[in-house]
Amino acid sequence: MSVTEPAYVTREAVKKALDVKGTARSDDDIDRSIQAASRAVEGQLHRKFYPRDMTRFWDWPSYQYALPWRIWLDAWELAAIPTSVTTGGQTIPLGNLFFEPANSGPPYTSMEINRSTNSAFGAGPTPQRDVTVTGTFGFNLDSTGAGALAAGVSDTTDTSVTVTNGAAAGVGDVLLVDTERMLLTDKAMASTGQTQSGAGCASASNADSILTPSGGTFYVGETLLLDAERMLVVDKAGATVIVKRAWDGTTLATHASATIYAARSWTVTRGALGTTASTHSSATAVSRYTPPSLVTQLSLAEAENNLLQGISGYARTVGSADNARPVSGQALADIRAQAYAQYGRKARRRTV
Repeated sequence: MSVTEPAYVTREAVKKALDVKGTARSDDDIDRSIQAASRAVEGQLHRKFYPRDMTRFWDWPSYQYALPWRIWLDAWELAAIPTSVTTGGQTIPLGNLFFEPANSGPPYTSMEINRSTNSAFGAGPTPQRDVTVTGTFGFNLDSTGAGALAAGVSDTTDTSVTVTNGAAAGVGDVLLVDTERMLLTDKAMASTGQTQSGAGCASASNADSILTPSGGTFYVGETLLLDAERMLVVDKAGATVIVKRAWDGTTLATHASATIYAARSWTVTRGALGTTASTHSSATAVSRYTPPSLVTQLSLAEAENNLLQGISGYARTVGSADNARPVSGQALADIRAQAYAQYGRKARRRTV
């Protein structure tokens, strides 16, 4: 199953947590689980944690029982100040609006007319869709660096990009390149342009040092490919890269002067989440959006539970014979409660 929606935990994080060996089948199972887990988390917390550029509509007056100068955004929280707000087709200057809560947002859960101005909602001939908001909806726009493009993107339809750091993002992440968002849906190996130096390495798990022309071009957490063996980079010192051998279910082998590949060819969905696909120059910075850590941890727990329940036919037990009993879900319930207490959108926040 290909990834079609943003996930709050990546394929790689689940594989690492459960020590899943890489196969096409296991990747499909994990992709399905991370998407299901992310949608379950959204249902539990009643909000989405990734940004989307779009236009949304509100009736005014409405049945929100709100003050006449306020509109509650409900599920359509704003991740940033919008680009446009209109009422009855007439633009309300953004300087005449307050987006609340001012002290803790984003996300912004309501907007209010500044009562010291002459702006007002309700300029349309009917209450239906009187207020229109165009902007970025979601939880926030927090992001972190994810390397850079190793080659330019010369058109708006190519779904493959090559990057400088294969470990900086995982399948399911939302990326930002210039003003274009991309959804990372898969990874493949690409040549790093480097060849193994020195005497090579033996077919032994303790032969875990690879001498390269430049160790600085590799990153901890990257998956490398030498011949048919995958290796996980766990450390580096100068030109020497320290690896965990036979990674992702591959077999130990002897290597000498092997070309070094890394998982830096990424398959992406272009122009994702309301943005427009565009061209990009080589060395353009890549960043990835980061949901709150507790949301990621809950998504990981839900994804792990989905996988393990599926393997057992949803009949997981502990113990044996007369001591066999269903697996307790108390730990999962605990992290759900923690996430809801911190990030759940509560049901009633209005004047009654």
